[in-house]
Amino acid sequence: MRQVPQYLIVGNGRVARHVCHYFSLLNIPVLTWNRSESFDLLHEKIQQVSHILLLISDGAIDSFIAAHLNHTSAICIHFSGSLFTEKAYGAHPLMTFSNAFYSLEQYQSIPFVIDENAPALFSELPNPQVRLSSHLKARYHALCVLAGNFSCLLWQKLFSDFKDVLHLSPGIAHPFLKQQMQNLIDQPEKALTGPLVRGDHMTLKKNIDALDGDPFQAIYNSFITCYHKMKETK
Repeated sequence: MRQVPQYLIVGNGRVARHVCHYFSLLNIPVLTWNRSESFDLLHEKIQQVSHILLLISDGAIDSFIAAHLNHTSAICIHFSGSLFTEKAYGAHPLMTFSNAFYSLEQYQSIPFVIDENAPALFSELPNPQVRLSSHLKARYHALCVLAGNFSCLLWQKLFSDFKDVLHLSPGIAHPFLKQQMQNLIDQPEKALTGPLVRGDHMTLKKNIDALDGDPFQAIYNSFITCYHKMKETK
């Protein structure tokens, strides 16, 4: 009979809270510890578990393991998308986490991108899993940041300028945002539209001029440069 993993979650940030909530929805018991508690309590809990989830900042993972986990037989797992370390296995949830909790169905749909050298992890979870070589992790995470975090900056800019500069309700752009996401899901290779695709240089110049003095003007120009370089390599 397969032994059920016993988990300790280290950390109390946003991802840690989501993981705790997800496990509670699945009735998977977990122990938790964070830096507001004593290290004596941490060492007590370490003795009770088979797996330790290190949901702390990337830069603290190796030093935390060295200081507190060197003598445990528990499997150490971190959720960093970019870090590769010999001290723990990586299992990155390919998802963005808000302050609000998600539904069970949403949690179960989150893929885990797991280090290629890791043993079987989270076999009791229904989540999709893929394996990734260590030398590709930095590239993988860079792509996640480009697409997820940096696109967020662009939409935040649109919403704030609609409200503060154009005096428009940011909500009127929600259908636009939702359809853009749907187009990317349905036909990613054809989702890009607008003056770049049309080669409409007059409109591009007007756009750039309209952003004079705005730091996003440099971003607009960089996207034009990037787009043309991409076309040259195809």
